[in-house]
Amino acid sequence: MLDARLRGEDFGCTPVEPAEGAALRFLATSGRARSVVEVGTGAGVSGLWLMRGMAPDGVLTSIDIEPEHQRAARLCWLGAGQPSSRLRLINGRALDVLPRLTDGAYDLVFIDAVFVEYPRYLEEAVRLLRPGGVVALSGALPDDTPLHLSGHPDNLAVREVQRVCEESDELVVLPMPMGPGLLVAAKTLGPPTPR
Repeated sequence: MLDARLRGEDFGCTPVEPAEGAALRFLATSGRARSVVEVGTGAGVSGLWLMRGMAPDGVLTSIDIEPEHQRAARLCWLGAGQPSSRLRLINGRALDVLPRLTDGAYDLVFIDAVFVEYPRYLEEAVRLLRPGGVVALSGALPDDTPLHLSGHPDNLAVREVQRVCEESDELVVLPMPMGPGLLVAAKTLGPPTPR
């Protein structure tokens, strides 16, 4: 884990913090995740946390546009004793790759990538999740600081994700204030219950 964190910093990636990693491991464990999608491989830190929580035969599909990041992540995961049969690395733009993945086939989707694309990532994640599946978005928590409330495209995208999650009948939302903030949403099991 330490080697992966150092490699990530060398690449200019910001690896997930230990509290956020522990939350990812918890989500994977509690959902008995067998099929997980990760948008943003980095140097493998978040993937390692996810695999530690997944079922022993679970497969992590990790998408990144940087082949160097994926090579480093593969080394990290294999060095940590994860068999290559658990790894599915796809090099490419996530918005080109995600539409090719199977609807309703995934237990967990973790997103830690370009903020301006978060609304589209969320849309794809909801499609990919089975009922009861979970999407976790790093850095997407509500924040009332002046910087966050600015009209910067990253901030507008994060606020759009928050709005969609809050207004959706298809998602149950839980903000987890740790690290840069983890916005977690579970896909409901069926139509909303009448009130």
